[in-house]
Amino acid sequence: MTQSPIAVFDLDGTLAHTAPDLIGTLNVILAREGLPPVALDDARELIGAGARALVDRGFVAAGRELTPKKSDELYRDFLAHYAENLCVASHLFDGVEAALDKIEASGFRLAVCTNKIEAHSRQLLRALGTADRFAAICGRDTFAYFKPDPRHLTLTIEAAGGDPSRAIMVGDSLTDIATAKAAGIPVVAVTFGYTDRPVRELDPDIAIDAFEELPAAVASITARW
Repeated sequence: MTQSPIAVFDLDGTLAHTAPDLIGTLNVILAREGLPPVALDDARELIGAGARALVDRGFVAAGRELTPKKSDELYRDFLAHYAENLCVASHLFDGVEAALDKIEASGFRLAVCTNKIEAHSRQLLRALGTADRFAAICGRDTFAYFKPDPRHLTLTIEAAGGDPSRAIMVGDSLTDIATAKAAGIPVVAVTFGYTDRPVRELDPDIAIDAFEELPAAVASITARW
């Protein structure tokens, strides 16, 4: 497979607004445990490190610390419920498909590197009609490593047949930015995703406020290669 320039995307909060379904499943699990729901407005602080962290953070927000055994149990419950409800209200952010069209037309391969488990990532992207666009869809469990370990990103690039010296990460959080920086790969951060701090404070190479800005951001980075 000939190596090509590649754009690697985070999923939750970057390509798609998935918080309603993630928080919806979290609240089902909280209710089973007799705890009050967390608000959708809190999603930016809870989402970003995968489902296990979401469960743990959600319970802390609701006032209960989990033992490792209970965390494991509720994590499994979360995955089972979410698998049946992962694209009820989730949708691509505005401008995603047009931006992907332009980036592909400029010669880039596309891939996904997410801390959502791979099966759920593929299932969601199929439901959103975009799975076939990506040369690789790599989740938290695809490799022995997951973000912010840079090997999650570099192995995703390898799996997609991308050129690591001509790669760009697109994400929405400190996890994505730290992963890209550790891998020595430039990173574009979207400002509308799930983060407890404004992404411009986290020093991405470029921050964008809408997907319409992404092709120009990619072109600006590639001009430095």
